[in-house]
Amino acid sequence: MATCLVTGGAGFLGSHLCDVLLARGHRVICADNLETGSLANIAHIRDPAFVFMQVDIVTPFFVSEPVDVVYHLASPASPIDYLRLPLHTLKVGSHGTHNALGLAKAHRARFLLASTSEVYGDPQVHPQPETYWGHVNPIGPRGVYDEAKRYAEALTMAYHRQQGVDTAIIRIFNTYGPRMRPHDGRAIPTFLRQALTDKPITVFGDGQQTRSFTYVDDLIAGMLALAESDEHEPVNIGNPDEYTLLELAHTVLSVTDSSSQIIHEALPTDDPKVRRPDITRAQQILGWNPQITLQEGLSRTIEHAGRDILTGAGH
Repeated sequence: MATCLVTGGAGFLGSHLCDVLLARGHRVICADNLETGSLANIAHIRDPAFVFMQVDIVTPFFVSEPVDVVYHLASPASPIDYLRLPLHTLKVGSHGTHNALGLAKAHRARFLLASTSEVYGDPQVHPQPETYWGHVNPIGPRGVYDEAKRYAEALTMAYHRQQGVDTAIIRIFNTYGPRMRPHDGRAIPTFLRQALTDKPITVFGDGQQTRSFTYVDDLIAGMLALAESDEHEPVNIGNPDEYTLLELAHTVLSVTDSSSQIIHEALPTDDPKVRRPDITRAQQILGWNPQITLQEGLSRTIEHAGRDILTGAGH
């Protein structure tokens, strides 16, 4: 039984990771400042092997018991959050990652950084392999998130090379599933909320920009496979099935049997035009492939989350 520290463990991805780690028989220490995470995401956990620490990892923090693996997921991840919290986002990526790496070093733990496909920015290479260095606007509004994650990757590799810390980097592509906040600003929870209440579905721009959507169970399986491997270089974990935002909107309408109309709004600054992972490394190194189609994942999200929660009525 390993002891796993999960920073951001009360968030969307973090809470799902805590569930799976506990189901595998591990002890889990969940660290979260609850800025974008929620106690509601972990309220169902009644396992004696689970410990919650309310802590802001921007300041140094310590764990007295031995730790075997550090999963560093803490960060605002939705545009609505990192545009509201730009300085905190940069501090979590820098100070927070430094503190989490220091803790992993002190405990001689395996360290996994949850990075993002946003390190590729508005890519000029498609699909995006891990060898692509990205096309990021460092001073644009999205730069606070993109550059925080790029810095966190550099810091993680420096700790590996200079300090000998056993590190891994997962580059996460758009992920969805139960426990996403209905008003978090991302496409799938927004479209589901609008469709389930028969409100107009708001598509940015002409809707021809593409994204690749991974169901949360697939993402967590890839994350655990990477953590349990010997790999140190970044690995893309995402679903290579590529959809335009307009195709996503029509898929949501079909799955929800909604009568919502589709309307168009202005495109946000620096919004990436395309996004699709090259998952060759994940397939070869981890034997990982996503299993859940978009249609099935959307149906599962509605079934597990419930209409009230997805529409915001459950809050």
